[in-house]
Amino acid sequence: MGLTQQLAYYALWLASVFAFAEWLRSRQVDGEWVRKVIHIGVGNIILLAWAFQVPRWLGVGFSLVFAGLALLSYRVAILPSLNGVGRRSFGTFFYAVSIGLLLYWFWLPQRQVFAVIGILVMTWADALAGLVGKTWGKHPYQLGSIQKSWEGSLTMWAVSSLVIAALLLGYFGFSPSLLAISLLVGGMAMGLEVFSWWGLDNLTVPLASAGLCFALLQLLDELYL
Repeated sequence: MGLTQQLAYYALWLASVFAFAEWLRSRQVDGEWVRKVIHIGVGNIILLAWAFQVPRWLGVGFSLVFAGLALLSYRVAILPSLNGVGRRSFGTFFYAVSIGLLLYWFWLPQRQVFAVIGILVMTWADALAGLVGKTWGKHPYQLGSIQKSWEGSLTMWAVSSLVIAALLLGYFGFSPSLLAISLLVGGMAMGLEVFSWWGLDNLTVPLASAGLCFALLQLLDELYL
């Protein structure tokens, strides 16, 4: 598939995500739900990029552009569905930066799955943990100035582990070791998500999830040589 056709697919996907988010916002849907729709919708574009084998330079470049727009949106209402002006979080900026870094480090033959792991853990686990915690979190706990709920944190662990397991098992085949890695890395992602000052978890969770999965798989290869 040519690059022009790829770009058309990416543009159509993103336009659909933002159009749906704007429709939700016009229907007075809670802003947090609208942001999570965008969070999940934009993140899932990595599956298209993986299927089409997007060039690394294009993925990194797109991430840099989106990071710039995210910074601008904190001052100017260019992405009203995503950020309110003056919102006290750089989560959207970190989201874009983490995607760019993951593509730069891992968008290479035999390593792309790790970039996808990091991005989809952030895309699905972080978003669902936030929604579950806000909507159904009945058992709060606090670390310093940060308040979380056990329902949200356990959702983070469960969804992270499921995402990692699905990708590792689908790519490498079934192995009890891969299941153990999925649970371990999912637990680490849960721990990092707790420390979410200024949206920093959108940087730490994806980078650490991808990096630890890669390191543990490298270790397994050495053990079985």
